[in-house]
Amino acid sequence: MRFLRRSLVGLFLLAATLGLLALAGNSLYSAVQLRNADDRGARPARERVLAVNVVPFLPETVVPVLSTFGEIRSRRTLEIRASAAGEVIELGNGVQDGGRVTAGQLLFRVDPTNAMTALEVAQTDVLDAEAELRDARRSVELAGEEVASARAQARLRQNALQRQRDLAERGVGTAAAVEAAELSAAAADQAVLSRRQSEAQAQARLDQAATQLSRREIALDEARRRVADTEVRAEFSGVLGDVSVVKGRLVTSNEKLALLIDPERLEISFRVSTPQYARLLDDQGRLIGSDLTVSLLVNGFTLTTTGKITREGAAVGVGQTGRLLYADLASATGFRPGDFATVDINEPALERVARLPAAAVDSAGTILLLGQDERLEVASVMVERRQGDDVLVRAQGLQGRDVVAERSPLLGAGIKVRPLRPETVTENAAPAPPAMVELTEERRARLIAFVEGNGRMPAEAKERVLAQLREPSVPAQTIERIEQRMGG
Repeated sequence: MRFLRRSLVGLFLLAATLGLLALAGNSLYSAVQLRNADDRGARPARERVLAVNVVPFLPETVVPVLSTFGEIRSRRTLEIRASAAGEVIELGNGVQDGGRVTAGQLLFRVDPTNAMTALEVAQTDVLDAEAELRDARRSVELAGEEVASARAQARLRQNALQRQRDLAERGVGTAAAVEAAELSAAAADQAVLSRRQSEAQAQARLDQAATQLSRREIALDEARRRVADTEVRAEFSGVLGDVSVVKGRLVTSNEKLALLIDPERLEISFRVSTPQYARLLDDQGRLIGSDLTVSLLVNGFTLTTTGKITREGAAVGVGQTGRLLYADLASATGFRPGDFATVDINEPALERVARLPAAAVDSAGTILLLGQDERLEVASVMVERRQGDDVLVRAQGLQGRDVVAERSPLLGAGIKVRPLRPETVTENAAPAPPAMVELTEERRARLIAFVEGNGRMPAEAKERVLAQLREPSVPAQTIERIEQRMGG
């Protein structure tokens, strides 16, 4: 039985081997026959058709938007410095970093003891000078009266001299009497001269007293100013920053103690290149005052406001290029000096330009058009502006033609393509200002409560968002983000 079983297994294996060899030979023979057959021709080659996205070439009037970055700054900033040296004995309300003060409010007071002492001494000196002036005036009056008396006596002596001469001419008087009268008249004249000299000295004393009084009054005014300088008050309403003054501190004259910033009069400064600056000039070479939009992203919320270019920097700084421009902000809500914000400037409108994807134009300024039989053609265009992922181009005779939206090395002139057109064609326009929504009181209160209760939001960002929510109109994007977080 064992011999029979082994014989059968051997026969089975032999049969399987022969069958596989026969199958391999048949396959080899079929392949050779197929290769050597002359009645079967080569398969015809098919043209490759590529699918491409196309957009229409639609010339229109477009307002280009120039995007850059700028720094928010205050148009009115004042350094608070100590006018007098001494110890700070009093601080005003709100004198701290971020504290709000009003115009005329007391910020701090320096110990006025020395200044008050100097003021009292100056007042006493003025009293002395006034007494001296009164005494000098009385002396002038008395000197004037003495001069008048001396002149009266001199006239009497002259009259007596004249009588003696008349008597001498008639032979009644003597020569000795005439000489005595002449001596008396000369003495009277000498007395008049002496009294006039005394009057002049009294007048000089009066002038000196008046001058001395003026000096004392000037010193008194200076003492009063020094007393007033011990109090430092706010020149305008604003917010304090960099406060370094505390009660009891010794300060020196002209020492910087704080910075007063007006948060309502804000502007933004930004730098543009020289070609961009040239596009913002009119025919006379002056700035056209373009409108702009300022946006600031804060912890997922966007603060926006509008503005207008007002002026340019007087000179280009060392190691810098381009031009520094300034623009006033229409609203300062939520913004603070020092913020680094995005600036979108509206340039003068361009007529008969088309907006195309940036990938549709190559470095040589050419585009691919869809021609007859859906084959591609090459056309040249002039690139006017680049706007993010789009370009504004100008060309003649291409209105309504389909342009390949995305070029690739596989595409070129004469290539047959299968165009893929968008279902709807939207007009390309300049970015519109953010949509504003007027909130109901209930909805506004709910949003404010959520922001105030958000402990993860920084205090500065929370203050800005709350200020934006308290406005009559709130950006729709801000509302949407807050409500998404409330829903999460």
